[in-house]
Amino acid sequence: MKKRNYIYISIALLMVLFIGKTNAQGTMEFEVNGLKVIYKQVPKEIVSVRLFINGGTANYSVEQEGIENFAFNLAINGGTKNIDRFEFASQLEKMGTTIAAGTNYDYGFINMVCIKQNWNLSWDLFSDAIINPAFSGDEFINLKEQLIAAAKQAESDPDESLRRAAMENVFAGKNYAKIPNGTETSLSTLTLEDLKTYYTNTVGKERSFLVVVGDLEINDLKEKIKSSLAQLPEGTLPKIEERTMITEVKNSIQERDIATNYIRGYMSAPKMDEEDGVAMLLAMSILRSRYFIELRTKRSLSYAPSAGYANSLINSPYNYIYISTTNPKESIKVMVDELKKLKKEGFSEEELINTQQKFLTSYYMGQETLASQSNSLGVAELQGGWEMAEEFTSKVNSITLEDINRVINKYSDVIDWTYLGKAEDINEEDFLQPVEMTKNIKVDSK
Repeated sequence: MKKRNYIYISIALLMVLFIGKTNAQGTMEFEVNGLKVIYKQVPKEIVSVRLFINGGTANYSVEQEGIENFAFNLAINGGTKNIDRFEFASQLEKMGTTIAAGTNYDYGFINMVCIKQNWNLSWDLFSDAIINPAFSGDEFINLKEQLIAAAKQAESDPDESLRRAAMENVFAGKNYAKIPNGTETSLSTLTLEDLKTYYTNTVGKERSFLVVVGDLEINDLKEKIKSSLAQLPEGTLPKIEERTMITEVKNSIQERDIATNYIRGYMSAPKMDEEDGVAMLLAMSILRSRYFIELRTKRSLSYAPSAGYANSLINSPYNYIYISTTNPKESIKVMVDELKKLKKEGFSEEELINTQQKFLTSYYMGQETLASQSNSLGVAELQGGWEMAEEFTSKVNSITLEDINRVINKYSDVIDWTYLGKAEDINEEDFLQPVEMTKNIKVDSK
């Protein structure tokens, strides 16, 4: 049975390698009147288009948290200066075309997915929404209520509260401490004029680039862009902060009377376009598997312990370890002991091979939709170049045991812990580092 599984995995990898090579040959980059375009030709009847806007939390103040997400969603849902919002939504629905928007710590986006036969009208609606948003007052009120309700729900979720507290702890005073989707307080103060001003000042060619994946005639695509999105104002580049490395321990205990305690530990990490990027991705994937075995299977300390590499953050990526548990003291000890063990003994060759195979198979299964492919190309472009997405398979296969042992040793000396739960269940001595005991723990009561 094991031999048969290896045969299936080998076949899957061969398919992945073939697909990756074909995709690389079909991707190109060009400019249309100063707007950068990445086009990937894929012979399918679906088209995915995604406009990336660089900057994210660097584009607004703490007081305006959530303004980008609010403005972008109002732009695509409030109709245009040429078509009212009801007719706009009706035309999209008739064609089965979807237009969506969102934001992240480092970038925002507006994307569209349509059937190729509806490409012309879909593009017209997509580009019109970006260039000529109506910013409807009625839709502003409706959307504001929805976003505030979502913010309240997020604030009441322990996992989301922990993640926010951890970001504030590690990135205090920095852009990553801001909340991209906003809070009840920040969203409540935003006005329609605020959104109009923000959108006008942010969506320009300097901060933006377009990713298109589908089977289109290249000259037609260029002409469409030239007569629409290439008319966006030049704009300016965002001001990016200096990179944050986690070298100083500043752990935080957030008092919360809840049944289960929630814990996140953050460590420094390489950027994805650096030599150690892909190796870090694999190393943290293996650590996640080890935590599952040690913390859940063997000791029943948690239902879903985790570890990972937050490589989607462009400026200052980080590694994290996470657990929700009723026994935080023992859980932290096991998590730290496992890191100590890795620093002393390293990973095994078998762990590396299994993770490479599993990782590539799951990664390319996630690339089956054109929307996921346009997203991967765009994020890779922000990380250092869209070519990284095309070269991912070869980079994963080239990682050695020495590589993953080196990166886990290099980036696990200092852990900043954030704890959400009963303060009586934990104390300063429980936050042990692989090398030294933590100090300067602050306690916040809520």
